[in-house]
Amino acid sequence: MKAIIPLAGIGSRLKPHTRTQPKSLIPLAGKPILGHIMDRLVEAGVNDFVFVIGYLGDRIEQYITENYGQYKSTFVIQTLGRGIGHAVWLARESFAEGERMLIVLGDTIFEADLATVLAEGGNALGVKKVEDPRQFGVAELDEAGLITRLSEKPVIPKSNLALVGLYAIEDTRALFACLEYNIQNEIRTQNEYHLTDALQCMIAQGVAFRTFAVDSWFDCGKKDIILQTNRNLLRQVDQQQFAGFHKGNIIISPVHIAVSAKVENSIIGPDVSIGEGAVISRSVVKNSIIGQGAELTNAILEDSLVGSDSVLMGAASSLNIGDSAEINLRNS
Repeated sequence: MKAIIPLAGIGSRLKPHTRTQPKSLIPLAGKPILGHIMDRLVEAGVNDFVFVIGYLGDRIEQYITENYGQYKSTFVIQTLGRGIGHAVWLARESFAEGERMLIVLGDTIFEADLATVLAEGGNALGVKKVEDPRQFGVAELDEAGLITRLSEKPVIPKSNLALVGLYAIEDTRALFACLEYNIQNEIRTQNEYHLTDALQCMIAQGVAFRTFAVDSWFDCGKKDIILQTNRNLLRQVDQQQFAGFHKGNIIISPVHIAVSAKVENSIIGPDVSIGEGAVISRSVVKNSIIGQGAELTNAILEDSLVGSDSVLMGAASSLNIGDSAEINLRNS
């Protein structure tokens, strides 16, 4: 099974962090978003990957090569942000005629029984009921449970079944043909070539699609969702022992503290991830993500994202600090 992971978006909702690193490499519970996605795909039996990269794509390629180099990987460049449909179309030459594919959005962390979905074959889309489906692709079903219509971000949704960014496609010939048609005829939604429109084209041609349930799903596009996902992931992993850290700390689980991080005279947790090489001294940190190489001194942080190699001195409550920033809030 071969998977496409589109990763070319610039992550505008997560600035300033995405000015210096791809959204998919933001760390959660000790591992980038992309690492969590890869682990789930490998566990489901996927061992061949196509990454559609663009802005800062060299960092994604480096991360995959260093951490998942044992698997076959192909990197395709998307120079313009023209939508997920366009990204998949660009990867068409990476697939043999009729080869099955799994499409997984690169900013979505999920929990689902993908191994069973792939074993059953056919065309299947991951869905989850949401309160407000207007910001998602939406699936409408018939009495037999087959999809009758898909719509992208409808103003008046006729279903609360949101597409969550997991697409198992067996009829890849039809998919690429519909994508080609939409691109040649400038068929766009919200000025992008949406994958949803191509899938609806397939349904209109009689291609059958079923759905499969997704147990949990986090679209990691905003700060609050990033922090919520970090909390959930921390509760799923075994908590490490902190005997090797300097005395004088209070650690409230769940937390992840990288082995090379240095923590002194601080209260850490709950729900905190601290990256490699970070230095935290005389601080209180709760429900936050501290990037690698960051330095915190005399800080009080909650609900915060602190980018890699940033320096924060003084008190604060909730911050969103990009990479390599320096903030001094101490009295002079």
